[in-house]
Amino acid sequence: MIITYAIMAVIATVLLVGYVALVRKKEPWLLLLFVCVTIVNAGYFLLSVSKTVEFAIFANDVAYFGSVFLSMSMLLTIIKLCGFEIKKKLVVVLLVLGGVMFTIVATAGILPWYYKEVSLVFVDGAAKLEKVYGVLHPTYLIYLLAYFAAMVACIVQSIRKKMIASQRHATLLAAIVFGNIAVWLVEKFIPWNFEFLSVSYLFSEVILLGLYWMMQDYIRTDLIPRPAQAAPRQAPVDIATMPMEEKIGRVLSCLEPGEMLATREREILELVLQNKKRKEIAEEMCLSENTIKTYTRTLYGKLGVSSREELYALLIK
Repeated sequence: MIITYAIMAVIATVLLVGYVALVRKKEPWLLLLFVCVTIVNAGYFLLSVSKTVEFAIFANDVAYFGSVFLSMSMLLTIIKLCGFEIKKKLVVVLLVLGGVMFTIVATAGILPWYYKEVSLVFVDGAAKLEKVYGVLHPTYLIYLLAYFAAMVACIVQSIRKKMIASQRHATLLAAIVFGNIAVWLVEKFIPWNFEFLSVSYLFSEVILLGLYWMMQDYIRTDLIPRPAQAAPRQAPVDIATMPMEEKIGRVLSCLEPGEMLATREREILELVLQNKKRKEIAEEMCLSENTIKTYTRTLYGKLGVSSREELYALLIK
């Protein structure tokens, strides 16, 4: 079992180093997630090789430290992926809550608040803490459930406001959240000799990294609203000589009230109106054709069209 914990710790470290070394434009909350997962797995490994109760409590605190702030980093990463703005006040509040939660956990072995008693046992050669829970132990359950609820609420709100361009992305985000909830609940109510969260966290960070790479172009840093008034329309309409800004204005005037285009969607709309093919658009924007296809599908859905021909028809509608 010690070897398994060691492998998990090594994998987490390799993923962290790889992310730092290979990704130029780093997302700070995703980076924090990688750091926290590494700390959690290091704590589990140190606990498994503990020889004294004191060192085991220290290793347990290390794992808890990573877990406490891992929940925060996962929530902030999901908020960013869902297209919402992260307020500085929110970050400060979450940091304070995390600090308070870890302070409560760190009383283990000092005060009988979180654990009344702890003892060291060995299972298959690996050390494990046997605990008698104290009066403040439920606070961690409340802490985690609050974070999970916030993640679910963020995903639901993002879907409701059409902030996530793909239903598949939203499903993956939800699967990450519910997967970790399930693993955590199983470990709490069914006795296991292995911390399966160490594996769950690794899968979560890999999936979130993949989602971030796929969805970073969808993150709305600038939304283009529907014009208050449609561009003046003249008959007959000569599309060939029509200025591009007028074309854009005519198309945007067909959006439903309150509907908006993301910046990338606006850029792709202009290139489509220039009669460029998907491959040409992908090359010009340095994106894959699949990404352009997803953008185009979302764009057409907002405009109520299903093809280029119907889009061009909006210019003379």
